Amino acid sequence: MSTYKSLRLFAAGAVVAATGLLGGIAAPADAAEVTLRLHQMLPAQASVPKNILEPWMARINEESDGRIEIQHFPAMQLGGKPPELIDQAIDGVADIVWTLPGYTPGRFPRTEVFELPFVMTNAEAVSRAFWQLAEETMLDEDFKDMKVLGLWVHGPGLIHSKEPIDSLDDLNGVKLRAPTRVTNDMFKSLGATPVGMPVPAVPEALSKGVIDATVVPWEVTGALKINELVSNHTDFGDDPLYTATFVLAMNRATYDALPDDLKEVIDRNSGLNLSAFAGKQMQVDDAAPRDTAIAEGGNIIELSSEEIARWKEAAAPTKDKWIAEMDEKGMDGTGLYQRATELIAENTSQ
Repeated sequence: MSTYKSLRLFAAGAVVAATGLLGGIAAPADAAEVTLRLHQMLPAQASVPKNILEPWMARINEESDGRIEIQHFPAMQLGGKPPELIDQAIDGVADIVWTLPGYTPGRFPRTEVFELPFVMTNAEAVSRAFWQLAEETMLDEDFKDMKVLGLWVHGPGLIHSKEPIDSLDDLNGVKLRAPTRVTNDMFKSLGATPVGMPVPAVPEALSKGVIDATVVPWEVTGALKINELVSNHTDFGDDPLYTATFVLAMNRATYDALPDDLKEVIDRNSGLNLSAFAGKQMQVDDAAPRDTAIAEGGNIIELSSEEIARWKEAAAPTKDKWIAEMDEKGMDGTGLYQRATELIAENTSQ
């Protein structure tokens, strides 16, 4: 923990104590003892900040009786680029960050199992499975340098494109943005020309012709104005093509410096339940932007089961390659894949 952060926590407590001693004047009831800064990439009006992060911050404030205040810095207001967020949490530039593990390829390899093609079912079930597998294999390994508060995935990923993609053949040569190493590899095997970039860069890339298509869930298309830039949306129905993983992480030294009762507040609002809530909310938030796209005349392309079978066959090498890579690193790719799909099945059937 930096000297500045240590002093900030100590001084806040000292001021509260001193105020009570001087002349018997009590500290204001709403004076925060601890101020934390949450940094993330999306504008404040996007669904994740508005419907997940802001309510979570308010709950922390309420359950701590105002002793914890979390200041929200959306759209990279503290500086840097989205791939730098995870190091900002580790280094203490921010106290809490929300980001994608996949923005730093290779650092969180076990998380990629949930991004493999046609693995996801629904976001709540997969988010539960993500947290459960993380407790078994990731928290003390991939995420050892931070305090993980939540892990979740978004709803079914789909393709938003300038030209219609009615079949696998239509994807050939399409310059397409995908979010992570695994999804880029998948789209390469499907015949596209993948272009990796963080999600805030997508609107400009589409408008300038850097990419012809992007894959994002419906929930973020409103904030990014995707419907104004493309009019075709290829949907995979009950066989979602992919999802991406997210992490809400806290600087470990900041967490360790909290009094035990405030740690309890953080812990009570972290973990499995937060992960499940966040995943479910992201999928719930898919509905309104999809309805808007339809109302504005968007072309919703629903692939047949026979066509989806072609995509599954073409995407299968991505899974096999990932398992082999994990095996080479001594991470038991086969075991990770089997355990992930087992947990997803268990949570989906509940």
